Amino acid sequence: MPGFTIDQERLQDKTRLFLKVNYTSSIVSILFGALCYFILNIDQIIPYALIGFGILNFINLLFFKAHKTISPTFNFSAIIALSCAFIVTLYSGGIHSSFIFMMSLVAFAGYINSSRYGQLYFYTIFILVILIFTQTIPELKITQNVVPPASDPLFSLVSILFALFILGNTFGKSLLKTYHALYSSKKKLALQVAEKENLLKEVHHRVKNNLQTVSSLLSLQSRNTVNGSMKNLLKGTQNRVIAMAMVHEMLYMRNDISHIEYKSYVQELSEYLIRSIKGIDNKVDLKIDIPEIKLGIDTAIPLGLLINETLTNALKYGIAGDEEGEVHIALKKDDKKNDEYILEIGDNGVGFPDSINYKNTKSLGLKLIHNLTRQLRGTITKDTTRKGTNYIIKFHEIKQQLLPIA
Repeated sequence: MPGFTIDQERLQDKTRLFLKVNYTSSIVSILFGALCYFILNIDQIIPYALIGFGILNFINLLFFKAHKTISPTFNFSAIIALSCAFIVTLYSGGIHSSFIFMMSLVAFAGYINSSRYGQLYFYTIFILVILIFTQTIPELKITQNVVPPASDPLFSLVSILFALFILGNTFGKSLLKTYHALYSSKKKLALQVAEKENLLKEVHHRVKNNLQTVSSLLSLQSRNTVNGSMKNLLKGTQNRVIAMAMVHEMLYMRNDISHIEYKSYVQELSEYLIRSIKGIDNKVDLKIDIPEIKLGIDTAIPLGLLINETLTNALKYGIAGDEEGEVHIALKKDDKKNDEYILEIGDNGVGFPDSINYKNTKSLGLKLIHNLTRQLRGTITKDTTRKGTNYIIKFHEIKQQLLPIA
């Protein structure tokens, strides 16, 4: 229904089922009471209990139309139904009475309303059945069977038909209808989810294609540029675009469209950067230590850009020319804080003085590394115990939209 939440629809379904069961049981109870009195010659307690339940239940349903609150109405109906079933069972043969099955329907109705009410009425009925059983002990017996022996078979038949009618025709049909509606809704929802997943995959595919187009334009512009610094600037921008395009490509290629396996992403990005900056025949040893970690796009992209900037600086300035060198990347979850990740990244190159930082340098790479760390709600420290330039970055997975880098 438009404008209705799932909880509201569920409440409406329960209310419709409750009203149908109670109207039906009230009418049948009054008719059964009249049958007992006029045809089965039962003139004590039982017909009055049945007719009384029917009338009180009708009054209860009228009050429900005024206050529209289901819980008190249900509980009152359940209490008078349980009282009626207990009395009729006691005075129609006790534990041997066919009417005893009507008591179980109250517990069944309780579970339909909520598991809490279902358990409450289940334990109540359990106790009442034990009390009914005590009437088979002569020393504890205080009630008698008021159903005439000649009317007992017909009374048992009508009692069973009463229970079957309520259970099968009312509960059964309504629950089957609800089940079919739920199945249809689930099937429709599954189709909608599949359509949205395909649409989102297509979005990732198109974003990736658009980013690759931008990358190609930057590459073309770089080839036609003579100025060395401008060429490096364009190449650096191209690598950043490719780092973002790889995320969208992986989301498009895999079944999980919201998270990517970060080890394969880092491996592919790192190998691309090494080939791009150092060439195919290089002497750079790449070491990656990342377990099976999946990150969402809001974390994967800024973290990918951060890794891109750090590796670019390491390959350009840390490991000079064609010299041998090592770059390492390790990513893991913090053992002490499950919501925090630790990234250790760096090289064994020449490094740079501690006096240089992102605040007093004109290096765009250093500024981006610190700004991206801030975007990941993280902290960055320089690891001075190792040779070269090495960082320890602690960050949190981002659960919201990307913020602009500033």
